[in-house]
Formats: sequence, C-alpha cells, structure tokens
Amino acid sequence: MVLPQTYEERMRKQLGESEFREYEACLTKRARSALRVNTRKITTDDWTALSPFTMRRVPWIANGYYYDDTDAPSKHPYYYAGLYYLQEPSAMTPANLLPIEPGDRVLDLCAAPGGKSTELAAKLQGTGLLVANDISATRAKALLKNLEVFGATNILVISEEPNQLANRFAGYFDKILVDAPCSGEGMFRKQPAIIKNWEQYGTEYYNNLQKSILPKAVEMLKPGGMLLYSTCTFSAMEDEETVAWLLKNCPEMELLPVIPTEKAGDYADFGFMTGRPDWMEEQLEETRKCARLFPHRLEGEGHFIALFRKREDALSYGRTEPFRGYSRTSELPGELTELLAKLRLRDDRIDPSRIVIREERVYAMPQDMPATNGLRVLRSGWYLGDAKKGRFEPSQAFAMGLFSDEYPAVYNLRASDPDTVRYLKCETLEVTENMPEGNVLVCVDSYPLGFARVKGGSFKNRYLPGWRMM
Repeated sequence: MVLPQTYEERMRKQLGESEFREYEACLTKRARSALRVNTRKITTDDWTALSPFTMRRVPWIANGYYYDDTDAPSKHPYYYAGLYYLQEPSAMTPANLLPIEPGDRVLDLCAAPGGKSTELAAKLQGTGLLVANDISATRAKALLKNLEVFGATNILVISEEPNQLANRFAGYFDKILVDAPCSGEGMFRKQPAIIKNWEQYGTEYYNNLQKSILPKAVEMLKPGGMLLYSTCTFSAMEDEETVAWLLKNCPEMELLPVIPTEKAGDYADFGFMTGRPDWMEEQLEETRKCARLFPHRLEGEGHFIALFRKREDALSYGRTEPFRGYSRTSELPGELTELLAKLRLRDDRIDPSRIVIREERVYAMPQDMPATNGLRVLRSGWYLGDAKKGRFEPSQAFAMGLFSDEYPAVYNLRASDPDTVRYLKCETLEVTENMPEGNVLVCVDSYPLGFARVKGGSFKNRYLPGWRMM
C-alpha cells in the first residue's frame, strides 16, 4: 500500500517514528472479520450455543465476535434470519458506547447502510422510536432493508438533509448518533480505494461537511440529551478540532468521557487511546475525554469517538407535531382482524388504534411516531402487509419483526435442511407436514425467515424475491 506523502508525513509526526512503523506494518496484514449479534432476537449465550462458526469475542463489544476467514456467515440461513450483522469491530463501537435506554427517541443522522442503526434498534428492544436518516435515497433503501432484516419495528426511515430535519424535530431526541462523512483514513487497510478519495478531497472538505451537520444535530437534541460524534479517520482537524469547534459554537453542549472513568483501564488494555490535544493547532485538554482506535493497537480498523450532553438549562426551540391520521379498527381487513386476535405478542407493538392503511399497505405505528408530512419517508412504523378486498397478505417485514412463539402457525426448518436454502432461493418446497390453511410463518431453528401460504394442500413460497439467496 502506497500512502499519500502528506498523509504519511502527518501520521509520522502524530504517532512518532516508532509507533508509525507499527502502524505502517499493520497495513500489510489482513483486516479481521467480525459479526455483531442481534440481541433483539437472540441472547449472546444462546448464540454461543447455536453458532456454527469458529468464533472468539471482540473484547470491548459484548455482542461482537471475530469469525474465521474460512467461514461464510453471509451465506448462512442465520444471516437471513437477522441473527447478526457483519461489521468490522471498530465500527461497532460508536453505537455500543451511546447509552440507549428503553423508551428513548433516537436519531441516527448519517445512517446508511445501517450497521450502527441496527445496533441502536436492538438496544431499544422494541421500545421508543428510532429515526434512521441518510441523505442518499439509494443508500437509505439499503438501510431500510437491514433494519427490517434485523426485525426493527419501531422505526422511521427517511432521506433528508439535516437542516430539513432540524426544522421538524427541534428538541425532540434523547440520543443522537452522528457517524459523520469523513476522509476515511481509518479504513485505508480495509478499503484501499479510499486513498484516491483522500487525495482528491483531503480533510478540509469533510471537515466543512461535519461543521454543517453537527449544529443541526444539536438543535434536534433535548436538554439533557446525548450526542455521540464519530468518524473513521485519524485527522485531528476532523476529530479533536471539530469537538473544540462544536463546544465553542454551541455553548449549550458539554463534553463527557466517552469511556466511563471506572472502565478506562479496561479500554486502555483493549488498545484504546484517549483523544490527543497535542495533535491540535490550539490544544484543548478536555479532548482527552474522547477515544481513538488504531489498527496497530487492536484487532479492528480506525475510529474516533466523542460524547456530548446538552445542558439541562439549554433552551429548546420549536415543537414536534404528533402523528395524526390513525385508522379505525373497523376499517381493518377481516383476515387481519382475525390474525390480530390470534397473535400472542410479548408487547404492544401492534396496537389496533395505531394501525394506518395507505394505498392498501398496512402499518403499525410506534407510540411516539411524529408527523411526517413533507418528509421523504421510506418507512414509517412496522409494515405489516397489504389489505386487498378484505384479505390480508403479510409482508416480509412483518415476519422479521415477529418471534416464532407469537404467530399461530409456524413451519420450522433446521439450518442444515436443504429445504431452508430452497426456501431462501424462492423455490417450491414439497411439504408433507399437515398444516392449517392460510399464512404460515417459516422459521429456521425457531427464528423467522418469512411467510408461505397453504391452500388446498399446496405450499406457496412467499419469501420476498428481492431478498432471495443468490
């Protein structure tokens, strides 16, 4: 790997000659592969017992695991069941360190493709609301799919610029994650093509983007709320100096230790470095509260993380309008009304009074859903299926948001059963098991994959073609 000369010179100065040689040497080694378990669907203990892979824990991520390069987790049925997300270990860290509590309203402002959003959703455990946004509509579609595979139901997925969101969500969120666009220096080993992008744009271009995004995030944060800012770059301009800039320009914000004081020693043992005020043009000692991850210090790539809190006495401007327009229970299709009576849900994810029907599509809205008129919305709430002439056709997203013991009719396959792969490839199955007519939830080892419809003894595969295993 040939590093840009100006980048190499800066890194030598930042790290010192000896540590720079360690960093340079690590770039010749393979990046480690890892997965993060979806704790909304499965506990880490159950995953350890179930996993078919050779794994060991990522020491600073409770639900993170390195897997062997000989494994192919993206081709396994458990991947399609949403039991885990493939993500490099350093990238797992920002969502892991944002202290989510049940019932929180959470915003992932720069969310695609969804690695961090899926963890935020899992930490919410079906409560509160996750708003996942990406300015690119194409990337937001990938974000939506990943959230639905993960079984996230309390979601609002949108594609808007931050200033448009700030106009609508002033003082609304308890927690906000800004994994900002950056020069990507921490990903040079994993994605060497980023080096060309760095040479074209450098760091100042992205720093200007970061400074345009962060104040809008501050506007959307409640007094007392927390904002986690992260990048995958080593540039002090984009990291510590951006933290200092935000503190100066948004005096209602204060910097918190991103690593709790009582755990600082453990994280140092993991290979974490504190923020480096000595790398700044104008040093701010407080930036030591931030955290840095380097690939030569731990088994992961590069990241920078800072945690802010909005002061309790900060003024909150504007008011977010509540959602209006829930349909009446009597308007629901007969098949859906019958199904709702049979479901054994563990919570109130589907409250008939919060069900909305738009152009035949049926959605169950989270309790805290705000008004969305005028926004570019890809998904609001849990997409249950389609209402057609009194009938109800359940959706793929509905299946993924369920637990197998919640649905009245289940067809359970084993991961080793060839029919599991056939189902995921949308092929016809020869099913001899006697099942009641209607929609059946197809599972792998009791984890939902999708639906099939049984009628007249036939078993019609209804796995979503756009998601099929290739």
